[in-house]
Amino acid sequence: MTGLEETAYAKINLALHVRAREADGYHALETLFAFCDAGDVLTLEEAPGLRLEGPFGAMLAGHDNLVTRAAAEWVDRFGGALAGFRLDKRLPIASGIGGGSADAAAALRLLARRDGIASSDAGVSEIARRLGADVPACLLSRAARGEGRGEQLAEVDLEALAGAPVLLVNPGVAVSTGAVFKAWDGVDRGSLGQGAAGAIAGRNDLEAPARGLCSEIGDVLAWLSAQPGAHLVRMSGSGATCFALFDDMAARDRAAGEVPAGWWPLATALRA
Repeated sequence: MTGLEETAYAKINLALHVRAREADGYHALETLFAFCDAGDVLTLEEAPGLRLEGPFGAMLAGHDNLVTRAAAEWVDRFGGALAGFRLDKRLPIASGIGGGSADAAAALRLLARRDGIASSDAGVSEIARRLGADVPACLLSRAARGEGRGEQLAEVDLEALAGAPVLLVNPGVAVSTGAVFKAWDGVDRGSLGQGAAGAIAGRNDLEAPARGLCSEIGDVLAWLSAQPGAHLVRMSGSGATCFALFDDMAARDRAAGEVPAGWWPLATALRA
């Protein structure tokens, strides 16, 4: 079964409302997850370990990785051989679009395929929750409303947005999720509405603190907002990646061709 591949789909938060800072330092939030039809690519290999390649692979060398943790957790829960992986790291790290969480989720889907276990199995979901708050959503990789710390999921119908052209842009600056949440002002600005309408009317409460730590985020948002055909321009997660949905692919592609030098772009579409 070696050679099996999974895409670790890039995650975006169409909206992210932070409702409270909890006593343990974590945060209660409401978010609407959506996924792009592109991301890192993970390949199952026979020899244990993780081989890194791709434009951002070298940045992960020597660091603890959720993919290898997922493999170890799998053996603890289901037994079998410890798997190895090759990760083609195409998405920037610490960028608010899933990254390591999506890679870990792809590893779980690969191991589920290898061992003939449904990825929706309760044991697989338990591993995903232990690995991180975004991993359950990335395991699903379909539009979902997330509550609690983001791990309490309910699938939502985003048919109106399925296939929508989207452009992701990162200014080339890594942003610490912990630092952004710590800088949040603690003001509850209200609940997230339902479905696509709620996402469009919503906001990202982490944008202001992230912009305070990384002024380039404001530059990216301003640039995206100025592009013809762009709408629903927002920062994803805790940043620094921002996105815009576009009226059509031609408008998205024109914008993608004009992204300022030094910024990372990804022209893609929302998964159906």
